[in-house]
Amino acid sequence: MAKITNEKELQARFEHCGSCLQKKFHCEPGHKAIVVCGGTGCLSADSQEIINKFQELIKKNGLEDKVTANIVGCFGFCSQGPFVKVFPEETLYVKVQVKDVEELFEKDILNNEVVTRLLFVDPQTKEHVQKQHDINFYKLQRRDIALHGNGEIDPEDVNEAIGNGAFQGLNRALHMSRKEVIDEVLKSGLRGRGGAGFPTGRKWSFVPDTDEPKYMICNGDEGDPGAFMDRSIIEGNPCAVIEGMMIAGYAIGAQNGYFYVRAEYPIAVKRLAKAIKDLEELGILGDHILGTDFSFRCHIRLGAGAFVCGEETALINSIEGKRGMPRPRPPFPAVKGLWDHPSVVNNVETLACVPYILREGWEKFATIGTDDTKGTKVFALGGKVNNVGLVEVPMGTTLRQLIYDIGGGIPGNKKFKAIQTGGPSGGCLTEKDLDTPIDFGSLVAAGSMMGSGGAIVMDEDNCMVDVAKFYMTFICDESCGKCSPCRIGTKRCLDILTKICDGKGTLKDLEDLKELSKFIQSNSLCALGQTATNPILSTMKAFPEEYEAHVREHKCPAHVCKKMMEYYIVPEKCMGCTLCSRNCPVACIGLTDKPAKIPGKFIHQIDVSKCVKCGSCMSGCKFGAIIKR
Repeated sequence: MAKITNEKELQARFEHCGSCLQKKFHCEPGHKAIVVCGGTGCLSADSQEIINKFQELIKKNGLEDKVTANIVGCFGFCSQGPFVKVFPEETLYVKVQVKDVEELFEKDILNNEVVTRLLFVDPQTKEHVQKQHDINFYKLQRRDIALHGNGEIDPEDVNEAIGNGAFQGLNRALHMSRKEVIDEVLKSGLRGRGGAGFPTGRKWSFVPDTDEPKYMICNGDEGDPGAFMDRSIIEGNPCAVIEGMMIAGYAIGAQNGYFYVRAEYPIAVKRLAKAIKDLEELGILGDHILGTDFSFRCHIRLGAGAFVCGEETALINSIEGKRGMPRPRPPFPAVKGLWDHPSVVNNVETLACVPYILREGWEKFATIGTDDTKGTKVFALGGKVNNVGLVEVPMGTTLRQLIYDIGGGIPGNKKFKAIQTGGPSGGCLTEKDLDTPIDFGSLVAAGSMMGSGGAIVMDEDNCMVDVAKFYMTFICDESCGKCSPCRIGTKRCLDILTKICDGKGTLKDLEDLKELSKFIQSNSLCALGQTATNPILSTMKAFPEEYEAHVREHKCPAHVCKKMMEYYIVPEKCMGCTLCSRNCPVACIGLTDKPAKIPGKFIHQIDVSKCVKCGSCMSGCKFGAIIKR
């Protein structure tokens, strides 16, 4: 690749590659472009084999000059993947398997015939939907800021990123003073997307104007259970995050940036490393970038999966090769950070928003969102919701819209119970909170927080005491142990929750749990401990009756806590088919002398003293005769 040494060469590459992208998306008559989702979820469902098969058929039919096929970033609608999209018609195929490729190629690519059976079916109208933007999951989204380029460009081709506008924001920034860049980000209203929502430009402004080395750090650790926002952004468009880091590095006077990404994200790490290498060869990373005095280099450090390393000072320790444990503050990293030099830590999504602000102008970014929070937010929407996936919505979108309009509601027409936002650091919001707008202030006022963007939906079958126990188990495993309130307090909270879920809890345990939770919040060293008990306090406040049922009646209303639940065969429904007894791994299901509905068959019953509560009987019963009670 020819080097880009100045602004004119960047503009020429942008125009040339942009023209190629337009040809790809708006092909000439007789030309086709095939893109296949290359996110982790779809790759695990054989999307690489799908693209390989398409490329094989293109070569076999001698169509290399008329048909292209390549991987792109995540489409977001994970429950419908793998995706195949064909241009110029923009036909979107869902749940594509390798065995479908030959039919797709023959009908769509060779004969311009839509393969209807592979189109998305609207669950309300039962009609097939051909275009991505006509699917309800996408209608309320705005996937052009943090997810810019995802599902459109090849993440391993920097020329496609450049053609899609990459480094236009950097070029503009390099023609501004550092203070002007910081002011631009301040005026945009961008707040950190990693959890606390601190104003990004203000954070940059804390770095002293000195000649000592300074460092930009990208937090790609993302340890929340069920979260995959940052991973997907890096996988889909690594150049966007690199550009955001470069702009931030210029603004604070840094010449080196460190990407801290957990090793469990091999695809993201691979694509990020390739992008850095290719940009170095292009001259966009290195010395005298675009003919200016600005020099910048990027480095990658792999995290070992410690949740506490999402805290910025623990992350800095880890990069330095030390144990990932938080440091007391002050001094803050902006004054004394990596190797005791001024440093700024921003998360992946924050940096991915920065190029948009510099490319389009702060005014355009500031028109999106609410008075409290500008721009968009990326969520990993999961749990008991029909449309699981990665979504980017304007701030101010309500939780109801997120769950029902985008998420498609609760499976099986079950009743919505709660949504956990903010991961282990957040809280559970209930039906009364569904019209809460998504922004930092509103979620905190409702009793939760934005967090990094995990959103786990729960229905009537979830036990909220068990949910609190799950998060506390996670926190206990992930506590670094440096401060005793977190190290000892969270373990004691887990012990009390376990006792309650085992049917041995008392009202005194509830009082102790609440008091201990507040003490841990007030006395822990870092944000992990300070927010560790949010799931406990929020569930105790929203669902006091469930906690009381556990300790007063020793019953779990949701029939989740195994030691307070048993399986029961309803005599009136039992057909005597013997399927449950044949499936039982401990032979605890036997016959009674009572006749079943089928002549010659007898009603079964469960010996609860032997039952291990595996659930195989209930899941295997075809007549709904087995229930929890």
